[in-house]
Amino acid sequence: MSAQPAEHDDATEVREDPARAFIFKNRGTLLAIPALLFVAFGKPTRRSVALGLPLAVAGEALRCWAVGYSGVTTRGDRVTAPELVTAGPYAHVRNPLYLGNLVTGLGFAIAFAGGLPRRKRSRMIALGLGSMIAVYAAIIPHEEQFLARTFGDDYADYQTRVPAMGWRVKPAMFARGRYDPSVILSAETRTFATFGAMVLALALKARR
Repeated sequence: MSAQPAEHDDATEVREDPARAFIFKNRGTLLAIPALLFVAFGKPTRRSVALGLPLAVAGEALRCWAVGYSGVTTRGDRVTAPELVTAGPYAHVRNPLYLGNLVTGLGFAIAFAGGLPRRKRSRMIALGLGSMIAVYAAIIPHEEQFLARTFGDDYADYQTRVPAMGWRVKPAMFARGRYDPSVILSAETRTFATFGAMVLALALKARR
């Protein structure tokens, strides 16, 4: 989500849930835990890398597409939104950044867990993705509370048309927002560095 919150009357201001606000602020650190789990305990094979890495790349591509519309403010510690973006991937899913992260996480989970015994493999994938889902289960309602308060009926209408994490095949028939690829590099520097480190870890562990 992007930009500065609108001003509100004290009488109508909705209090933030402190736990959800904390999780939102620290989401980057919390989402690093699955990555560390994969690197520390994973046992990739060439086959699992061949299966999982393209999926991870697809998830990052979705994330970059979304960032081109939402901009650099997605990195903030507080929820902000200068406008309600409904164009590009936002016409298909309300949270394309998070969906992209889950696809990337699934790809890396498959890649890193390939050489483990079946039970350990299933446990690693479930624990890694489960921790990501738990974070998103907390921060999506936190963001949506802000968006509903800021954009009112427009956001309510958007919610009825576009799923939170599922993919609407036919895009919703409205488009607000402009794609600006120039923001992707500055907004995604940390993500690209993390992605590169994960690929390097895959390469090193798969050669053992």
